[in-house]
Amino acid sequence: MYTYLLLNIFTIFIPLLRSFEKRVYFFSKWKYLFPAIAITGAVFIIWDVIFTNMGVWGFNPKYLLGIDIANLPLEEWLFFITIPYACVFTYEALKYFVKTDYLAPYAKQIGAFISVFCITVAITKYEHIYTLVTFSGLGVLVYLHTYVWKTAYMGRFYFTYVIILIPFFIVNGVLTGTGIEEQVVWYNNDENMGIRMGTIPFEDTFYGMLLILLNVTIYERLQNKKGSQS
Repeated sequence: MYTYLLLNIFTIFIPLLRSFEKRVYFFSKWKYLFPAIAITGAVFIIWDVIFTNMGVWGFNPKYLLGIDIANLPLEEWLFFITIPYACVFTYEALKYFVKTDYLAPYAKQIGAFISVFCITVAITKYEHIYTLVTFSGLGVLVYLHTYVWKTAYMGRFYFTYVIILIPFFIVNGVLTGTGIEEQVVWYNNDENMGIRMGTIPFEDTFYGMLLILLNVTIYERLQNKKGSQS
């Protein structure tokens, strides 16, 4: 069974197909997207390799092609392409179809809550390495956006991420064992808080936010840099 590969295909199929529609014209922004995916992917792949070698998480060969690169299955490498692509596509599509930035007036308060919550969790649960790295990373990045860079698009990012959580729970649910006999990706509960949302570790929601926010951060910065030069 090639479950992980099929999930990657399922994730990117519609966003890739719709990227050429004139309304969104997403393919015209690939020159900003793919460097963002590459840079963010490099960070997360290094993190992934280290945690896999430490036994923080691992992969069930029953659901894989059997092709490994740097001790990670090929499907895991693809994950850091397909998920960011689909999410940034959603981010751009929502900007087109939802003209009003509904969360803009509350972005600073949301950012303050997330950064304080994440840093608090990281400090109080520091003995769990997955919890520590995920929450400290997200807390710092959101803090920078909120108080240092004063980013204008965070309201749209938060709105997008709430929407993204729907397919996230479907895909990540299957990866962690929902609806199938075994887990595709297993977790060492000694290295996380042991809280599950269905089959999904609590940390995964914040890991996902960190992954997508870092992609969006680089993607937007590349666009702004191009705009300032023109």
